[in-house]
Amino acid sequence: MDVDIIAVVNDTVGTMTSCAFDDQECMVGLIVGTGSNACYMEKMSNIERVDSDKGEMCVNMEWGAFGDDGALSEYRNEYDAHVDENSLNCGKQLYEKMISGMYMGEIVRLVLVKLTDDGLLFGGKGSDALRTRGSFQTSYVSQIESVSKTAFHAKESMYIDAIPSGMTAVQNILATLDIGAMRHDCEIVIQVCRAVSRRAAHLCAAGIAAVARKIKASHPEQEVLRMTCGVDGTVYKKHPTFSDIMSEKVNELCAGADVAVNFALSYDGSGKGAALITAVAQRAINAEQ
Repeated sequence: MDVDIIAVVNDTVGTMTSCAFDDQECMVGLIVGTGSNACYMEKMSNIERVDSDKGEMCVNMEWGAFGDDGALSEYRNEYDAHVDENSLNCGKQLYEKMISGMYMGEIVRLVLVKLTDDGLLFGGKGSDALRTRGSFQTSYVSQIESVSKTAFHAKESMYIDAIPSGMTAVQNILATLDIGAMRHDCEIVIQVCRAVSRRAAHLCAAGIAAVARKIKASHPEQEVLRMTCGVDGTVYKKHPTFSDIMSEKVNELCAGADVAVNFALSYDGSGKGAALITAVAQRAINAEQ
């Protein structure tokens, strides 16, 4: 096949572009799935490597690598260190390892193993399956968080009384790891999944809030800057609480900065966005010819 390569677009840029087609206020693209990345629209005058100072350019941040220089050392814990040491890219993508779907389940597993070894969970016994790296899937976290929405009061962060079927669902998940869990064990597992999920959502929100503030600083002429962040990725789409927690925290972190951020879910952002960018690029090529 004789194919002309018109554009090379990653999923993050594609996501932002597909959302911007329907919403002109879309200035940020975010992926929260197996991995995590973000992009945003920057004024050309702020980009030193280009000669033009007119218009804007999309900056692909590759923000999963944030913290590789030690900037996140204050916030990383023993579980983060363990995940990193046992990864294929030790010392790299540290921000991504704290928030993305590839690692969320493993962080929960490590916490559960620690609690078991301390005699606080599963009668101090656990199982070989629980001690197997990668055995606690991130999909388990999402399923248990679905129970957590019932078991915890969203505002008070207090355990209320989960419906029996909810506890049964948690017990069934733990049974796949050869663990027979009592009710109090299930309550602890729910709390661990909730804590790891909330931390991931808050860390991701901190990144988006920083980008939003950066964009606002480049648009001082606007009293209040409203922008949309296009999002794609399995964690954002399938985790039952992640999107709400992240949105709430972004608004909290942007309070007083005269910037308002809305989130829009992108459907097939990679494909649609790449097609749109290719169409625009081809139109420019045709115009020059």
